Amino acid sequence: MRKTILVALLAMASTAAVAQVNIQAHYDFGRKAYPDAEATRQNMTVTLEQFRPDRLGSIFYFIDLDMYSKGMKGAYIEFSREFNIGQKGFAIHGEYNGGMTTSKNLANHSGDSQFQHAFLLGPAYNWHNSDYSFTWGVQAMYKQYFKGVRGADGFPGFQLTGIWGWTFGNEGMFTFSGFIDFWRNVKPFTSDYAITMLTEPQLWFNLNSVTKKKTNLSIGTEWEMSNNFIFYEWGDKSFYFNPTLALKWTMK
Repeated sequence: MRKTILVALLAMASTAAVAQVNIQAHYDFGRKAYPDAEATRQNMTVTLEQFRPDRLGSIFYFIDLDMYSKGMKGAYIEFSREFNIGQKGFAIHGEYNGGMTTSKNLANHSGDSQFQHAFLLGPAYNWHNSDYSFTWGVQAMYKQYFKGVRGADGFPGFQLTGIWGWTFGNEGMFTFSGFIDFWRNVKPFTSDYAITMLTEPQLWFNLNSVTKKKTNLSIGTEWEMSNNFIFYEWGDKSFYFNPTLALKWTMK
């Protein structure tokens, strides 16, 4: 659950001092869709996002907190800084990724791990239409992985990212937003490189559009689709589709 407000606000950053925070709660159906392969997948993910522009560009971060019914499963963070180049939408994008996860059975810590953290740097371009109802952005970045747990070596890579946001309907009733990433990765427990794809489109129904008072509450869904993203020892399956049912509260 990530980058859902980033592209719209990046486009606005050059013209207005806009800051925004939202918190999302996603009930995850992945373990029901794949009861064997994803039996240990989280029940819920809570996501906190914040965007803040300044005179140099903008700061954006999100934190995903994955949860079982009995407590926290793990956490993941991405923090990015963009420096605007002129007034044409170009920017330099720097980013850090990292996190950790635990086993579902706390008596057995063999599933505990840290995500191999990485730093990314490269050019970005952000675009918007006249009323900011439609926005998109692209990033082309060098990606450096650092040493990880269980002897994982650091290695160089790359990442291509596309992000979008589209608010439409009467009084901005709906918002369709999301991202798609392609990056070079090493398959766990092997020395083989692979191109990983991850996309998480979201569709929100904004209650502000039908209520007289500003509720800032949205009801929606996220469709996580990935290829070569997660490794399962007992099968060759690489593509997974994990839908959610979600609530989002936006604070401006």
